[in-house]
Amino acid sequence: MRILVVGAGATGGYFGGRLAAAGRDVTFLVREARAEQLRKDGLVIRSPHGGDLTLRDPKTVTREALESQSVQPFDVVLLSCKAYDLDNAIDSFAAAVGPQTVILPLLNGMRHLDVLQARFGTQAVLGGVCLIASTLNEKREIVHLNDAHAITFGELGNGISPRVQAIADTFSNAGFNVKASAQILQEMWEKWVFLATLAGSTCLFRAPVGVIVATPDGAATVERLFAECRTVAAEHDHAVRDSFVERSRAMLFATGSTLTASMLRDVQNGARIEADHVLGDLIRRGGAAQRASSELSVLRIVYSQLKAYEAQRPEAG
Repeated sequence: MRILVVGAGATGGYFGGRLAAAGRDVTFLVREARAEQLRKDGLVIRSPHGGDLTLRDPKTVTREALESQSVQPFDVVLLSCKAYDLDNAIDSFAAAVGPQTVILPLLNGMRHLDVLQARFGTQAVLGGVCLIASTLNEKREIVHLNDAHAITFGELGNGISPRVQAIADTFSNAGFNVKASAQILQEMWEKWVFLATLAGSTCLFRAPVGVIVATPDGAATVERLFAECRTVAAEHDHAVRDSFVERSRAMLFATGSTLTASMLRDVQNGARIEADHVLGDLIRRGGAAQRASSELSVLRIVYSQLKAYEAQRPEAG
């Protein structure tokens, strides 16, 4: 199975690097500067959980090479770009997609499914979520920040198809956790609800979970935001499960927790954020009664605050 990993950043580089180290046929689609760096230094992963890894001279390809050469279509395209880079990413790997290619996106939210299906057809796209906290350091090494590293994926129409099982078999025993899901849309909605709550609350308070819940109204604010996000999921026939609520509460209201969302780290670094995709699209998908309500929801307040941040970034001009 030939796997094209779009980019070699904190997420794609981690999972693609683990797959390549386990002997899978992995090619990284990167810009020429990143390709040169990988040829020189290798793909480096620093991980306290999965162990450090240096993958010497990994296989790479550039967009220009894909478009100018007769490249055989890949079997799987693993896509983990930021949502605001989706259109550019699609253009970069389009030449690698054939009639049997499966696109496995690991983006936040749901909008990317609509965009990918419009471009490549419904049959080409799977649903997927990943659980990992990672970043690139100043040396462009991938730094794994916690002990979670998992991919869950499946058919958007539910059930575990032969192609999903084949991908799961290929991804298994590669140094991270893999799950083929018969209810991937449910899993995606639940991750979205949790992420919107975590990102919204930590960005609103500019603080980790433990600090927020120790403030006079912090826990109540998080509770209200969590409820608003769950309501949107329920309106789309994906009411979150009790087990999810229990797990989420354990993390969102943990005393002394240092947990934050990557979006807060991006804000602190003055970087681009996925406000439109994680929070704005959730508002857009909310029911008409919620959108028309004169009462300002916590979700809408958080989104407006993040849009104000975006407007003041130097690049905004």
